[in-house]
Amino acid sequence: MNYDLIVIGSGPGGYVAAIRASQLGLKTAIVEKENLGGVCLNWGCIPTKALLKSAQVFEYINHAADYGITVGNPKADFATIVKRSRGVADGMSKGVQFLMKKNKIDVITGTGKLKKGNKVEVTDATGKKTEYTAKHTILATGARSRELPNVKQDGKKIIGYREAMTLPKQPESMVVMGSGAIGIEFAYFYAALGTKVTVVEFLDNILPREDKDVSKEMEKILKKKGLTILTGTAVEKVDTAGKKCVVSAKAKDGKVQQIECDVVLSAVGISTNIEGIGLEEVGVKTEKGLVVTDDFYRTNVPGVYAIGDIVKGPALAHMASAEGITCVEKIAGHNPQPIDYGNIPSCTYCSPEVASVGLTEEEAKAKGYQLKVGKFPFSASGKASAAGAKEGFVKVIFDARYGEWLGCHMVGANVTEMIAEVVVARKLETTGHEIIKSVHPHPTMSEAIMEAAAAAYGEVIHL
Repeated sequence: MNYDLIVIGSGPGGYVAAIRASQLGLKTAIVEKENLGGVCLNWGCIPTKALLKSAQVFEYINHAADYGITVGNPKADFATIVKRSRGVADGMSKGVQFLMKKNKIDVITGTGKLKKGNKVEVTDATGKKTEYTAKHTILATGARSRELPNVKQDGKKIIGYREAMTLPKQPESMVVMGSGAIGIEFAYFYAALGTKVTVVEFLDNILPREDKDVSKEMEKILKKKGLTILTGTAVEKVDTAGKKCVVSAKAKDGKVQQIECDVVLSAVGISTNIEGIGLEEVGVKTEKGLVVTDDFYRTNVPGVYAIGDIVKGPALAHMASAEGITCVEKIAGHNPQPIDYGNIPSCTYCSPEVASVGLTEEEAKAKGYQLKVGKFPFSASGKASAAGAKEGFVKVIFDARYGEWLGCHMVGANVTEMIAEVVVARKLETTGHEIIKSVHPHPTMSEAIMEAAAAAYGEVIHL
């Protein structure tokens, strides 16, 4: 019952922290009320990518003639697509179970709660409470779909991301509220399978955290795919009294339109899971729904730490994992460096994909930098042309004075696999000229990064 470390929550922050702790010799337990792997493995990152792959395959088949291949009349079996997605998620969750056993981590099933005196109380499904003692406790409880006060989710007509992954049948029409990564990924998935999709975004651009050039390009591409995009528009209410939903959407000019659909997907962000875990009882400080920590994820209460979606920073799986490792290494007496939050990549897995890291052009200008900006379209890429994936571009932003790589923003096929080059280059303080002189293989999509850097310095060859 006594541990060096107890981790509450087994998502990509929690289970990674537990494994690293075990590697460093700490006697470790992890508390999970549902399935190992948390939202990411079971209801987020992994199963959504499985759904998106099915949509992409369906798109490929529908455009097979473009590649000189004749096929019959393809049909999407929605139930089987969902079943495959769940199977992928289950497999990954079982993989985490294996990792727990391999690393001799005790898995405690139930809901964890902080108690005074370095204790954690776990309540199981029967209501039985058991107390455990730990020198250190990491909170990694994650987040859930956020609800708007005027658009309450009922799980049937107004749904969140969980329901969107397991609908019993494919809706004929859908309104997606919010156009961040979650909203755009689901909008693409359902539209690719034939659902009539309308995206409603309150801000002026979809994917509002991305560079504006990226947002505009993706809006153009999605509209070409048949989606309706309404930016600068707010959902005022949803009438679910009838057989269908009636969405009242108000534009900034005051014009209100009624949109009829089968299902409304609320993708307007997340709410942190900080209720009922004992924060108030032991005196852990919170601010605006987040647990307050230092650079090594220590809270104001000695022995209590927090990582992932419940702390300040981007709510990303890879971010939570990095935080978990940094936190545990500090606990174990190592000397890790604080994470550079300015060099965290962001990815959206629609088709084509979106990937970015660092400052947008607008942010860089606001910080007073003199810029060198280069853009290379995939329409000029030999590999993209051969693959039939000419949509999108790579955009790079450098500081004109010192050559510092300030940001990179991509739209295109497989760009989520390409962004790591930029992350590593920025970590190593690589300049634009060094990228230009680094020989990239031809033909590849990744040479567009080199070409974009060359464009920034007036040396581009293939434009």
